[in-house]
Order: sequence, then structure tokens, then C-alpha cells
Amino acid sequence: ASAKLRAGAPDAARKLLTMAEGGPLSEFDQARAHLLRAQIAFASSRVSQTAPLLSAARGLVPLDAALARETFLDAISAAMFAGRLSADADVGAVARAAREALPETEGPRTADLLLRTLAVRFGTGYRDALPLAKRAVGRLLVEPDAGEVLRWSWLTSAVAADMWDDEGWAALAARHVRTARATGALSELPLALNSQVLVDLFAGALDAASLLTAEIPTVLEAAGGDLAPYGALTLAALKGDGPHAEQLIRSSLEDSAARGEGIGVSIAQWARAVLCNGAGKYERARQAADQAAAHTKDLAAVNWGLCELVEAAVRSGDRDTAVDALDRLDEATGGAGTDWALGVQARARALLGTGTAAETLYREAIERLARTRVRTELARAHLVYGEWLRRENRREDARAQLRTAHAMFTGFGAGAFAQRSGRELHALGERTVGRPAAAPTALTAQETQIAHLARDGLTNAEIGAELFISPHTVEWHLRKVFAKLGITSRRQLRSSLSDRPLAPAPA
Repeated sequence: ASAKLRAGAPDAARKLLTMAEGGPLSEFDQARAHLLRAQIAFASSRVSQTAPLLSAARGLVPLDAALARETFLDAISAAMFAGRLSADADVGAVARAAREALPETEGPRTADLLLRTLAVRFGTGYRDALPLAKRAVGRLLVEPDAGEVLRWSWLTSAVAADMWDDEGWAALAARHVRTARATGALSELPLALNSQVLVDLFAGALDAASLLTAEIPTVLEAAGGDLAPYGALTLAALKGDGPHAEQLIRSSLEDSAARGEGIGVSIAQWARAVLCNGAGKYERARQAADQAAAHTKDLAAVNWGLCELVEAAVRSGDRDTAVDALDRLDEATGGAGTDWALGVQARARALLGTGTAAETLYREAIERLARTRVRTELARAHLVYGEWLRRENRREDARAQLRTAHAMFTGFGAGAFAQRSGRELHALGERTVGRPAAAPTALTAQETQIAHLARDGLTNAEIGAELFISPHTVEWHLRKVFAKLGITSRRQLRSSLSDRPLAPAPA
């Protein structure tokens, strides 16, 4: 039953579990069955299973302390998903229960260190958890066991993002996807793909994010699971696709509320704040960001909400709200001390600053964020600095910053922010152009690889297995290949690709 669950077959897992429960079970096996039933329910719908998992964890303490620690981590995961909508136990209560039931251990297992990290994070606070969090991220990055990587990557990735570790977050998310694909762990793949989408969005890799979001529904259908469309709605928000983004946000808010998935509410409101800040609808962005930042125990999402709230509140003239949001943001960014953290901190402070002090902070934000992977944050620093310079009537300096911002947003495909920077440039008397269309025959590296495999006679399913993507995604790529090459069938690929070298496999 456990193996069926990992493979993304929850119905088969339930049937096997029912058969197992029909026979004589030891006390330990009864506890394992109780745990597995809650895990199946949680993996299938992400509806909060905090209470059943917490009960299972407590029952395992005298029987198997190691498995009890893992189960407390499952309960913490469930409580994190439930978030503000938790009806049984919040994540702080689960963390306290774990600390009371089990002695702290310095054991070598990733689960031991991760449980200590989260117990401190949700117990005594953010700053106290940072040293443990760094060790937990570092430990999983060198974990040789694929099962452990699958088991703890989502939680540890959330920890990395929460402590503003862009490199660790990106490495963990990429490894999670690779491992889930390689082992066929369909139950894990949707979460892994959504994590990677968020990493790609912060990196400005919106085209890569689009490929993954196209795959997620297929994986969810195959795995028999359900999950809010975190990747799709945040992608639409950053692209500035207003009607589509709003539709996804509204449906996600409704579905998350129905399932009791509080983290879905936070992510949807954060996406709305990004969408509205990009479009210059600052009052609406302020309202959404205030909601996104309302639940203080949402790892990472609360920090992202605070960043949007400072900008939206400043732009809508609500200085008191902006100052309060900055104070809360400083607590997290100051403790983390990474370039990502201190870069967004400097940008937020600059938005509230004046004169030379503000300019120094804008420059610091750009300098720090330029050393990170979070290119969209860097582009936004150039944008707000350029807007400030224009208001200071330093027109040439403003043009330089706004041109950089516009070029970056246009390159990313972040339409609303590109238009916002374009409007600023137009006010300076400068014309802008949109994102250049790709040359009709310019295949991407992945399209080239898929085209060559199709030319060599592989089916969509075989190509998908080769590249660890779904047949649906292969078909989507091939349609683009045919359009770019001006052909209509696979037979024509041989002549069309005869002079094209095979691109390297995508990283």
C-alpha cells in the first residue's frame, strides 16, 4: 500500500490497506495502518489530515521513535497546508506537540534535523531556527537516498525559501523534480513541479515555468490527486494576463476554502497582489497583499506578501501600513542576511525613504539582487528606482534604470511590469517595443531534442520517458515544432532536421 501511494495510485493503496487491516495486526502495524490511511487522504486531496496524523505520531512514540518523528513532520506538512483555515490544530500546536512527545536529537537523519528546525521555527521563532534551517538544507542537498529526497524535499524547499536562500531553494526544487521523475513517484511530482515553477518565476524563466504548468494537470490526473494551481496562477499573474489570472485566482480561492487549504488562499492573494502591482492598481494590490501577509506562519509566502504590501501601500498613499509591513519584513530579512533578503529589504526601505538615503538604498538593492538568482526582484528594483528618479526630475538617470527594467521584463515575458516600465519611459518621451517574436524556425533546446527523437521513430510516450516529461507535454512541443518548421507530419522531420545539430539535453 505504501508503494502504491508513492507511485501515485491512492485507490489501489486504499484497497490494499483495507485488506491488510482485515488480518491480525500487531500494535505497531495497527499504528502504521492508521498513519498510512491519513497519508493517503492527505496525498489525494491536501484536505487537512492534521488531527489523524498527529494522533498517529503520538501512538508511534513508544513503538518507533524514528517513524514517530517522520509522522510529526507529516502532521506539520498537513498543518502548513491548512494554514489559516485549520479547523483542528495550527502548525504551532503541532510543533509544540512534537517537542513535548520526543526528546531532541542530534541524529544524522534528515528527518531529525528537519523536525528540530520546524519545531523551533514555529515554536520560539524565525531567528532561532535559522542555524538549524541552514543545516537542514545542506543535509538534504547531499542526501544520497532517493526515498529521503522525495520524502523531505517539499518541506526543506519551503524552509530554504523562508530563509531567503535562493541557491539552496533552486537546487532542492530541481533535485526534487529529477528524483520524482526518475523514480516514477507520481504522488510527489505535482508538488515538485509547483515548487520548480515558483523558482523559475523568481528567476525570470517564465517560458520554462510555462512548460511545467502545462504538465501539472496531466500528472495530477494520472496520480488521482488534487492541488490548487499554484504554478499556473502565479505564472499568469507575473505575465500580467489579467482576465486569465483573475479567473484562476478566484477559482483557487473557492477551491482552497472548500478543501480547507489555507496556503492556497495565501498564494492566490499574493499572486493577485503581484498582478495588481504590475498593472499599477495599487489600492487593490494593497488589499490583496494584506491578505497574503495575514497568516504569519506561512513559510515564505508571508514574506513575499509583505514585499508586495510595502510597495502597494506606498503607492496608494497608506504610509502607516507600509511602515508596519516593513517592520515585519525586517524581522525576517535582517535575520537571514542573504543578498536576496537584504536586497528586498533595501528596496522596501528605499520606497519609504527620501533624498540621498533613498538613493543609497535603491543602489544597494540593485547591487545585492544582481548577485542572486531572483532576476524578477532585480528588475523590480530597477523599475522602482527609475520611477523615483523620474519623480526627482533626473530624466537621464531615470531613462537608464527604466530601460534596464523594461528590457528585463520584456525578456522574461512579464507583460504588466513591462508595460508599467514602458509607461514611465513614455512619460520621458521615449518609445518602447514589446517582446520580440522568435524566428519562425528557431527551436529551443528542448524542442530540438524532442524533434530529433520523433524523427528517429520514438512515440510520444517513449519520448516522455526518455526526457521525464508527460506525453501531453511532448505533443504540445511537437505542435510548436511543426508550426516553426512549416511542416504537418513526423515524416517531414527527417528532411527538415537534416542540417540541424541535436541540442544538448535541458538542464
